[in-house]
Amino acid sequence: MRAARSRRLSGDGVITSSVLAQFYQLGYKFCLRYLSWGEPPPEDLSDQEAADILNSGLALMPVQHTRDRGWSPNQSLGERYGQSAGANAHSVGFPAGVNVWCDLEGVNPSAPVQEVMDYCKAWHQAVNAAGYVPGVYVGSAAGLTGQQLYELPFEHYWRSPSDVPDIPTRGYQLLQLYPSISVNGIFIDIDVGQNDKLGGHPLWLRVGAGSLGSRGQR
Repeated sequence: MRAARSRRLSGDGVITSSVLAQFYQLGYKFCLRYLSWGEPPPEDLSDQEAADILNSGLALMPVQHTRDRGWSPNQSLGERYGQSAGANAHSVGFPAGVNVWCDLEGVNPSAPVQEVMDYCKAWHQAVNAAGYVPGVYVGSAAGLTGQQLYELPFEHYWRSPSDVPDIPTRGYQLLQLYPSISVNGIFIDIDVGQNDKLGGHPLWLRVGAGSLGSRGQR
């Protein structure tokens, strides 16, 4: 299937229903909002905001916050953060089968490669066990090469605008553009969605007949 282009808005703050309606009227198709790796703060995605996003006509996927630059991943942390991502996605009301994204960036350059990979594998396993489809955002200083990223169990990859490696064989399904821009009074990132080289695509939630939302394709 030919790759489709979709504009995405994201932000680190609650988006009101009136602003969401403006984005939908401008042709935006989907939105990504943050989940915490601990107790959710007020600015993270809630069940009410998720309902407002979906009812505006936009599709929705969650991405978990990353740690401050210089953090050191390991298996135990991956398991704990993956469990938090799954639990927080469930508390917002996401059904099984939706992409939940791991934000991999800002890794301490001295972190061993194996520990970074162990973190990613443990995060993937925990999110998968919660019923969601794990994806990974590859940001600046992700700590892994393209081949190492491909060897992870992920089948959904999202590329930041930083200098990041290509993913062999598969490629990326989401591409973040640069720079961030101000639209409708808030700063947003712009992304485009596409099929990757193996035909994979993002799995988001959108409003469906008779339910809050359903897994959707572009």
